[in-house]
Amino acid sequence: MNIDLDTGKLVVFLGGLLLFLALETLWPARPWRMSRWKRLGFHAAIAVTNTVVLRLVVYVPLLLWAVYVEEEGYGLARWLGLEGWLEIVAAVVVIDAFDYFWHRANHRVSLLWRFHKAHHADPGMDLTTALRFHPGELMLSGVAKAIWIGVWGPTVIAWFLFEALVSFCAQFHHSNIDFPDRVERVLSLFIVTPRFHAAHHAVDRAYGDRNFSTILSLWDRLFGSYARPADGGATTNGPEALGLPEARELAFSPVAWLTEPFASRNLRPAESIPATAPGGD
Repeated sequence: MNIDLDTGKLVVFLGGLLLFLALETLWPARPWRMSRWKRLGFHAAIAVTNTVVLRLVVYVPLLLWAVYVEEEGYGLARWLGLEGWLEIVAAVVVIDAFDYFWHRANHRVSLLWRFHKAHHADPGMDLTTALRFHPGELMLSGVAKAIWIGVWGPTVIAWFLFEALVSFCAQFHHSNIDFPDRVERVLSLFIVTPRFHAAHHAVDRAYGDRNFSTILSLWDRLFGSYARPADGGATTNGPEALGLPEARELAFSPVAWLTEPFASRNLRPAESIPATAPGGD
């Protein structure tokens, strides 16, 4: 079963990659300001490196831990007696909430931001940005996920489904596509849309320090970190509207990407969210 689930996760990843690559090619929301082949090559190399390095270090131990937790009956889900589809849906919702707080912590805790900023250093944003993560961040995330598994106790099936959904949703909301304003307003009430997440990557910190959700968008509204992007995606459509201005020159340097978290010169973590932000509800 684990092999089948692993294969299913890979199919979801490759399917999402092809789908959103096609959509942003046919209907791009923002003009392409640099070679797409360069972006794809650089970010694909990052993804391959992370897969090779982290599969044995993070992925396999997490899978074994999830199997052990399920077999031993640990976690709140087991204590509540959740089973079947109810358990799967509850696991996705609860772990998505955990992921919201983890993402928010990555913008607040200096140690975590050292690694997470490699993702935000991208001066643009498209499908390939979803591949751009420092291996140090993924290792730290693996520790956090191990805690989530122990606390909630999802079944292995629920855990794989959550991981597949995170992968697919990350590809979706990083892709260079957009929806008409009316459709956007409805969709973003429920899920994280490309415009919703592009605001999170905005240079303007009134937006960039908000919108931390991954799958369900409700967490930002519940916990006061939501900012509605301007209609038409104007928040992120300028030539230098996305990314970290301090890191533009080194954004596509493999050495800088890998070593920046350990450099004495370091980009500051995001500042506290202001009491109000443009477009907040």
